[in-house]
Amino acid sequence: MPKKHILILCTGNSCRSQMAEALLREVCGGDFFEVISAGGDPAGYVHPHAIEVMQEIGLDLGKARSKNLSEYLTQNIHTVITVCGKVDQVCPVFPGQLNRYHWPFDDPAYAEGTEEEIKNEFRRVRDEIKLVCEAYICGIREGLSTNLLARPSSRNIADL
Repeated sequence: MPKKHILILCTGNSCRSQMAEALLREVCGGDFFEVISAGGDPAGYVHPHAIEVMQEIGLDLGKARSKNLSEYLTQNIHTVITVCGKVDQVCPVFPGQLNRYHWPFDDPAYAEGTEEEIKNEFRRVRDEIKLVCEAYICGIREGLSTNLLARPSSRNIADL
């Protein structure tokens, strides 16, 4: 059975959506979902601080690239998650889309202060994204568990 696609969107696809893609992929283990990210107006790069703070927790964004959401307009996307208000307002509907969520996170690219204060803002946003991703997957697994107890052979996680 093919994996369901989760598309994470933000404006530039340089910070929040890149971190969320890597974190959600890590949390769900890649067993059930294919996690991808894109931007409404891609920056054309992944922010160096995003790469650095993700490396601190063992996730490599060094080969990630900033992508345009238009790359996915004809693909079957099961779930769309927007992580900034700007792209949430203009987000299109994708073929096969069943779910849409908005997880608003501050944009650490606009952080001001010393180099360390800016990195700390990236870390704070990374950690918030991680908590939300963990809760999301936990909720899916809990829902699956509840449904399986009610009707043991009726659903699997790929159906969610």
